[in-house]
Amino acid sequence: MGDDRAFVGREPEPEPLLVANAPPLAASYNDWIRPLLDAVDKLRNLNVMKEGIPLPTIVVVGDQSSGKSSVLESLAGISLPRGQGMCTRVPLVMRLQGRRPADSPELHLEFNGKIVNVDDEDHVSDAIVSATDEIAGSGKGISNSPLTLVVKKDGVPDLTMVDLPGITRVPVHGQPENIYEQISAMIMEYIRPEESIILNVVSATVDFSTCESIRMSQMVDKTGKRTLAVVTKADKAPEGLQEKVTADDVNIGLGYVCVRNRIGDESYEEARLEEAKLFEMHPQLCKIDKSIVAVPVLAQKLMKIQATIIAKCLPDIVKRIDDKLNANLAELNSMPQNLSSVEEAVTAFMQIMGSAKESLRKVLLRGEFDEYPDDKDMHCTTRLVEMLNHYAKNLQCSTENDLGTNFLLEELEVLEEAKGIGLPDFLPRTAFLTLLQRKVKGILSKQPSFGVRVWDYINGVVIRVLMQHSENYPQLQSSTRRAASNLINKMKGKTMNKMMKILEMENLTDYTCNPEYLLQRNKLMTQQGNFMDLVNHYQSYDSEIVLEGIGKVYLGNLRERKKQLVQEAFDLKMRMTAYWKIVVRRFVDWMALHLRFSVHNLVNKEMEKEIGSELMGPHGSGRINRMMKVTPEMAAKREKLNRSIKLLRESAEVVAKSMDRIVTNGDYNN
Repeated sequence: MGDDRAFVGREPEPEPLLVANAPPLAASYNDWIRPLLDAVDKLRNLNVMKEGIPLPTIVVVGDQSSGKSSVLESLAGISLPRGQGMCTRVPLVMRLQGRRPADSPELHLEFNGKIVNVDDEDHVSDAIVSATDEIAGSGKGISNSPLTLVVKKDGVPDLTMVDLPGITRVPVHGQPENIYEQISAMIMEYIRPEESIILNVVSATVDFSTCESIRMSQMVDKTGKRTLAVVTKADKAPEGLQEKVTADDVNIGLGYVCVRNRIGDESYEEARLEEAKLFEMHPQLCKIDKSIVAVPVLAQKLMKIQATIIAKCLPDIVKRIDDKLNANLAELNSMPQNLSSVEEAVTAFMQIMGSAKESLRKVLLRGEFDEYPDDKDMHCTTRLVEMLNHYAKNLQCSTENDLGTNFLLEELEVLEEAKGIGLPDFLPRTAFLTLLQRKVKGILSKQPSFGVRVWDYINGVVIRVLMQHSENYPQLQSSTRRAASNLINKMKGKTMNKMMKILEMENLTDYTCNPEYLLQRNKLMTQQGNFMDLVNHYQSYDSEIVLEGIGKVYLGNLRERKKQLVQEAFDLKMRMTAYWKIVVRRFVDWMALHLRFSVHNLVNKEMEKEIGSELMGPHGSGRINRMMKVTPEMAAKREKLNRSIKLLRESAEVVAKSMDRIVTNGDYNN
């Protein structure tokens, strides 16, 4: 948009205040500020602010009876509603536009989506009262719905301001008890945005630091960089006024302007002459710098501030409109279409299933988690490996006896009961199978919890992904959830059966071709000689030793046993220790392969078939058509987005036309 200084540099010097000839309110700004101001006014009329796009606005605030309405009357040259109590009950947007002297004035009101023309200036006040009653009711309550007054006539400055209700703490008869809170909330809503210029109207008769309007503006503009103060009733409290406006104890960053408003039946021209005379001839007020007194100076300051803030904000407004428009278009495109046929419903369903399957392939099969980078629960391959590793560790540890006190006791018991006719140096196979079956039985007791835990986790992942991809079709979600859960329960049952069959096979025979068995068994058996020496020669009944691959064991229970039987029990223990590691690894490997295969089938084959069957069902394709209907809430959301897009496109067009007008006229850069 260019350098903001282009606006500042064109500010005309204030004309000398002459008693005989008061200066005009409008100067040379009118010709070149108009395109910018028109653009912002049109955006405000379009209500683009409801899209979260703030507009540069001059907001007029003040305590009740501070003279706000009189200041606005002086700027507009027309009479506004007067009287005791609250005169302004809705945000009054005043759009002032200068016209050539030959053009007749134009006055109208805009509210509730309609335009009401006003015949002449004398009827403006009555028209505002009638419109306010229509907006806020005929009582004394307030409303946040704006009323726009458009004034186009010769001699007025090109300005747009929003006048807000005067601040009152004590409700009068007919006003709600929380009137102060309502007004405060409305004022804060308008003055909080950084794009708002606060025109704070204060009376010279009060201490500025006690003014409620000053206090509120300080809450949102602590340094005062966007606050301008207008001091009214200067003629009623001239003493010390010069010191008050120069000391600036309340941080009015944009400065002060002291004014004298119209009194009684004075015309606006007479009021300007009286104002000029006051600040030139009054013994105390004449000492105030002429650059901060009189309504014409206020008009010039406001036009300059307005031009600067619009120039500063307009590029950002353009960007915000474009960003919001693009975001809304993207959201609209992602929303479900109104499906009018079975074919469209089936196509939409297939698209949903396709995208859901791809997400599940990523998280469950390929180990990718770009869709859920920070959600570790959805890093599924890692979580499944953790579950398998934890299960394997539990199986290995939980089937061992308490070696600290019961080392070899189980083996000795089994050997005692497995005696038979045969050579004395052969271990009975029955003893080995008996121990193996006991260990397998230990796995069986833990097997259900593992299968349930794994498939419950997979069920949660699958349902989450399906719900995410079908979020625009709530009716579809319930059927999809039910079908997916039914399918996963079936697969959970298959896993349980598979585990049972594997364990049954392990229970029937002892076999492995894994060379690791012999390596481990031979390594463990190298400790047998040393172990037997310790058993034979230790005198202490509480002796303990550490065996590699076994850990710390207690020897006291073995001293009274037959040495040959103890030796056989040790041999049996080492064989079982080496073999059981093979069994556990083999079982976990089987489970890993089975789960991987089952999840592969679930994602790539079974899920779509199961859900499709649920949707088609006995009622045929009509069911899927019903499931894919857009809900009333979704239709309302789509309609809202369409309205928003229409508004933003119109707003973008308004700004573009204004920019073209500025470039064409050469106003902006001159």
